[in-house]
This record gives sequence, C-alpha cells and structure tokens, in this order.
Amino acid sequence: MNDASSNDYFQRKQVREAAIQQAVRRRQMRRMGKWFLGVVIVVGLGYWLFAALNGPVGPAAGEFFKAQSRDHIAIGAPHAAYNSNPPTSGWHYDTPVQTGIYDAAFPDEQLIHNLEHGHIWIAYRPDLPKEDIEKLANIAKSYGSKIVMTSRPNNPTPIAIVAWEYLLKLDHFNEQQIKDFIDDHRGKGPEVVSDFGFKDFRGQPTPTPGAPMN
Repeated sequence: MNDASSNDYFQRKQVREAAIQQAVRRRQMRRMGKWFLGVVIVVGLGYWLFAALNGPVGPAAGEFFKAQSRDHIAIGAPHAAYNSNPPTSGWHYDTPVQTGIYDAAFPDEQLIHNLEHGHIWIAYRPDLPKEDIEKLANIAKSYGSKIVMTSRPNNPTPIAIVAWEYLLKLDHFNEQQIKDFIDDHRGKGPEVVSDFGFKDFRGQPTPTPGAPMN
C-alpha cells in the first residue's frame, strides 16, 4: 500500500470512529434524558399521592402575618394599626378573655392576649346563619381548652379563625379547614400557659375588659 492510499485509509477510519463515538454519545444522552424524565415523573406522582392522602399542603395553615408587638397597654390606650383584620398579634390588654363560647364581642386588644397564650380565636359575624354558629360552637366544644369563640361585627368575612401570626378567613363554614387550622396552631403562641374554666357562656352578662378571669 503506497503512502497516499495509506493516508486515505486512515482518514476514512478516523471519520468512521468519530461517527461511531458521536452515535454512542447521542444514545447516552437519550438514555440520560429518559432517566431524568422518569425521576421527574416518579417525584411528581409521589407528591400527588402524598397530597391526596394527607389533604392540601399549606392552605390549612392560613395567611401569615409577622408579629408586631407583645406590649401590654392600658384599656383604651391608642396604638398603631394592626397588620391584619382580625389582628393576629400586637399591642394588647393585660387580661385575656376567659376561654369558652360567647355570643358577645370583645375588644380586639383583649383577644390578642389569648392568641399570645396559644389560644385559637373563632370569630364570627353576627349575621352568620345560626346553624353555622352552632357548628362552630360544636367544634369549639370538641377541643375545649385553648379555644375562645366570640361574635365580631368587624370581620371582613363571615368566619375568621385566628392564631398568633396566622389567620384563616372563610366565606362559608368548612369544618375540615377549621379543624386543620386549629390542629396546626393551637398551643403555639409565644407565651403558652395552662387555661381552665372553658364552657358555653352564651346568654350570660359580658365580662368587662380587664376583669379577672373566672
């Protein structure tokens, strides 16, 4: 084989080897792409299955509002505006509301102290249908401790479930959402203390702000 033929042979050989290597790389890339796609599908299915078995992830926690203050103020004293409605933290009176169920409204400043203690505040507008008020009362009774339920005319929605830094606003009664919120946040305030004396106080005189707890 002369030199020209030899060079031509090796050139063709190099071209063939380069084409083979390129084909191998393409096959490897296709395999990696299929593997990655499979991982994405498996992870997606796993998340979907978890969500289906455990309910919605996230919404039960409600909307978060960063705590403004834990300062005590005198009854009727002015303070800065709260960052949510109903408030989820901020300036408040020295004495919380006795835990229980009320058909009366209390100052927000008094209920905030309950939230600080890790209580859940179930606030409903007075125009809420009576059957829904009773449903809320039944939920409150099922938990008992660390629950206070009151009327609140200034609610932006018919029902508001309030915890320290968290708020769930509902246009309609939804038992599962309410219970999920309570389970997420009850007993998690910054100053958790034991409570006592929970009962249905509806029909009884409304305690004045600052009055000692029973």
